[in-house]
Amino acid sequence: MNIFQKIASRLGYPFTMVLSLYLHFYLVQTGIVPYLSAVIAILFGGLLVTLLEAYLPYRVAWRENLSDFANDAAYMVFVQVALPRLFAFLVTITLLNYLDAAGLTLGFLWPHNLPIYVQAIIMLLIADFLRYWFHRANHRYVFLWKLHMVHHSPKKLYWINTGRFHPVEKIIQLCADTVPFLILGVPAEVLAIYFTFYSVNGFFQHCNINLELGFLKYIVSGPQLHHWHHSIHPNEGNKNLGSNLIIWDIIFGTWYLPSDREVGELGILDADYPLDFWRQQSAPFTHRH
Repeated sequence: MNIFQKIASRLGYPFTMVLSLYLHFYLVQTGIVPYLSAVIAILFGGLLVTLLEAYLPYRVAWRENLSDFANDAAYMVFVQVALPRLFAFLVTITLLNYLDAAGLTLGFLWPHNLPIYVQAIIMLLIADFLRYWFHRANHRYVFLWKLHMVHHSPKKLYWINTGRFHPVEKIIQLCADTVPFLILGVPAEVLAIYFTFYSVNGFFQHCNINLELGFLKYIVSGPQLHHWHHSIHPNEGNKNLGSNLIIWDIIFGTWYLPSDREVGELGILDADYPLDFWRQQSAPFTHRH
């Protein structure tokens, strides 16, 4: 590894995260609505992650082929982009309108008076706490695990397969970690900051980049930790459950990062599990595990 690769390894993650968040804040200041600003910042972050994967791969064997890309792109478009937008719209026009009409607004429970970035940090901590326990349940209960197997089915990691989730699991996840914040009336500016951080950090979780996060591996759930979460061995794969932060894993005893070896084979023990987009939609209900 030459000097430039060492710099990229150390600074690639913080540099990309800071630039993406800065771009989002800058675009909001110019008058662009928060959601669109977040989308632009996320696309920018995805571009930087793509360049880092090409320049500094963790494992050459993990590079995706055309078939991988087609399946993962379908998940990214339909499950990670379209489904959450449709779900949020339906929640807004049904549940929130009903609560407003019934006078059951809960916005007073959210600290609206705090600075936007402080609210974003609070949301990040709470949302990750909820996601941690939902993720832990996915690895414990049979029905949830059958859905979650879709996410663990890839035998290699790269940034675009971070979106590989079964739509039913995605809906349950949204009910657990998004609906509460919509009901609380969290400002759009806060949701956009969270959306930006969550998305770009998610790209890094699955990235095929040789990164060294240093002390950040005790704060954020980055690739060094998430690689082990995708280990084919359950005693290793049931660790590092944090979605954005790793602090809940540290507190609840699921933080795992061996210092004497690298992660081995990835995926699930079922060698016959389908890997293409369409067959995976029915796999949790029809495939014999």
